[in-house]
Amino acid sequence: MANYILFDDHQVWENLLPLTYTRPVSEIRTGILTIAEKWNYYLNTSVSKLTEDYLSRKFPTKISGDDIYINSSILPDNELVEAIHNLKPGEVLLSKNEWLASYGHPKTFFNQHNQSEKKIFSGNYQAIRHLWDIFLLNGKEINRDFGILTKGKSSVTLSSSNRIFGQHPVFAEEGASAECAIFNTTFGPIYLGKHSLVMEGSIIQGPFSLGESSQVKLAAKIYPGSTIGPQCRVGGELNNVVFLGFSNKAHDGFLGNAVIGEWCNIGADSNNSNLKNTYENVKVWNYSHKSFMDSGLQFCGLFMGDHSKCGINTMFNTGTSVGVSANIFGAGFPRTFIPSFVWGGAAGFTTYKPEKAFQSMAAVMSRRNCELSELDKSILSHIFEITKEFRN
Repeated sequence: MANYILFDDHQVWENLLPLTYTRPVSEIRTGILTIAEKWNYYLNTSVSKLTEDYLSRKFPTKISGDDIYINSSILPDNELVEAIHNLKPGEVLLSKNEWLASYGHPKTFFNQHNQSEKKIFSGNYQAIRHLWDIFLLNGKEINRDFGILTKGKSSVTLSSSNRIFGQHPVFAEEGASAECAIFNTTFGPIYLGKHSLVMEGSIIQGPFSLGESSQVKLAAKIYPGSTIGPQCRVGGELNNVVFLGFSNKAHDGFLGNAVIGEWCNIGADSNNSNLKNTYENVKVWNYSHKSFMDSGLQFCGLFMGDHSKCGINTMFNTGTSVGVSANIFGAGFPRTFIPSFVWGGAAGFTTYKPEKAFQSMAAVMSRRNCELSELDKSILSHIFEITKEFRN
């Protein structure tokens, strides 16, 4: 039986910074599941990852000698999986010159492509190539993942105090609960993960996913296309937002067309702009180009790397990119590119030393019964070093 490895193309990995500073591409969540979890389902196995060297101890690669490598930014479907299953040793699967998969290490193909047998995939597929693809594809992926996770299963019955309408289903896993909430499934299904909670007065439009042990706080307003990963607390107004997991936005304030990493906290009454006053396309910082890149989007909000926080009443402008372990506070709009390991706001930033940052991280993680491991510290220390140029 073939062994499957999700391979990170370095250019795509860079395009997805700051989220990928702390994870392989395939650990990004879009829809209900991460990319890796989707492939696990479609391939009926457990995939491993081949990513940046400094992340490899936490995300090791399993090599068997009978290995099929898959582009980690690609989202699976039945047609694509069938084409991958049909690959023979030495063959590579391409689509319009984009490498999708190969039976054998992809560098063999890149270096000796004339010796590999090319197979052309003519079907359509989706991929996460830029940060904004995560929220752009999220509604569609919720629909697909919903079918995977609920097939052959029965939903827990929710309290009769809730109001449910629309043609799509609401599915509640074991331990999920909601009281006096309004669920509108006109535009897509609503998925409530194990032991999740929707508090009174909340209004939620599908497609929507609430992760395991996550909470929607009192009177939240959530528009279509939002995903809340595991162990999050969210409130206020959300529109087409993805929380990867273990993060909080528990109070009022607007967040739209945004992606929030793990172990983040959005202070009370904080807001992001997702539309420029001029209605022009939004530009977002690109780490590989070291400059701002036209997203091609009129609506684009906030991207926040792991372990970053903002104080109350923080205002983020359109297309703001926040790095790993940034602590943002104060009046006014901070800059739209905030590097990793900084402390401050619109008035300027100083370096947030790892030793001090680790104390806060450990305290935050302990609230979810998790631990900041020595391996995590090693990864974060490496990130501190490779992001020095942006703090300067």
